[in-house]
Amino acid sequence: MKAVAFNGSPRKDGNTASMVKLVLKELEKEKIRTELVQIGGTLIRGCIACNQCHSARDKSCAQKDDKLNEYIKKMLEADAIIIGSPTYFANVSAETKALIDRAGMTAKANDDMFRRKIGAAVVAVRRGGAIHVFNSINHFFLINQMIVPGSCYWNMAYGLEPGDAMGDEEGVETMKVLGKNIAWVMKKTSDQSDDSLNREK
Repeated sequence: MKAVAFNGSPRKDGNTASMVKLVLKELEKEKIRTELVQIGGTLIRGCIACNQCHSARDKSCAQKDDKLNEYIKKMLEADAIIIGSPTYFANVSAETKALIDRAGMTAKANDDMFRRKIGAAVVAVRRGGAIHVFNSINHFFLINQMIVPGSCYWNMAYGLEPGDAMGDEEGVETMKVLGKNIAWVMKKTSDQSDDSLNREK
């Protein structure tokens, strides 16, 4: 079993990364392989609605300007997908939005290829707007027929400067519980083969 996480914050070691790492640590305790991918600060173009993914249906985006197809491949290979984003004007970062739009369009063009994978959002916020970020990421998971486990609170933590969120005790606990719940769901669904699930469709 493997989980891949995407850090949509340009701050490689900022609050978003810290919270994502707390989730991954809980998964690693359960012997689940993890990978953290830094997308914040990279050049990821948004979806241009060319619809070539619907024509080609080769599980890739037609744009060749960045590592987006590499990210899609990592998503396909993983059992759980975690997307972390800071809160920018009450929304996700531009890189996170580009990932969601292009990976999401590609998935829809290829028979909802992320369906029944596990998805979880992780949000860092200074004060307000985190719920909209949380919803934006979860909408990506839900429209792709993914399984979204919850935690003891919405998956957010408060902090401005790098490291501040580690002082948010409730936020830290929320991430730990989220990691435990993701691991539980992963183990419960690991005995379901793709073939048997595909036959149901």
